[in-house]
Amino acid sequence: MRQTQLNDLQKFQDAESLWFWFISSAAVRGHFRRTDDVIGRICELIDVETLVTRLYLSGRMTREQLDVLVEFGAMRRAPHQHIYSENRKAALWRDAMDTLQTAAVAKGWIA
Repeated sequence: MRQTQLNDLQKFQDAESLWFWFISSAAVRGHFRRTDDVIGRICELIDVETLVTRLYLSGRMTREQLDVLVEFGAMRRAPHQHIYSENRKAALWRDAMDTLQTAAVAKGWIA
């Protein structure tokens, strides 16, 4: 098996694709499932978890934003601003994604 080179690792399109990858990967973390078609990513699950924790602890992301990220991450979709019951959550999601985008770009995880 060949070692993955840094150039072979794929960056994410945006903060949403990073977050959905993180949620999906974390859900299967304990299953040790590995296939040949797995895309090598520029960061590990623990890297994303650490980044989000730091954003929260530094006050750049709120508990309410984290709750929305987890809630809609589990549904594999963003909240919709035109659905009345999701309108406030959509604003929290956008703000959290802006914060995550800025931090992930600084880390070099987003193309």
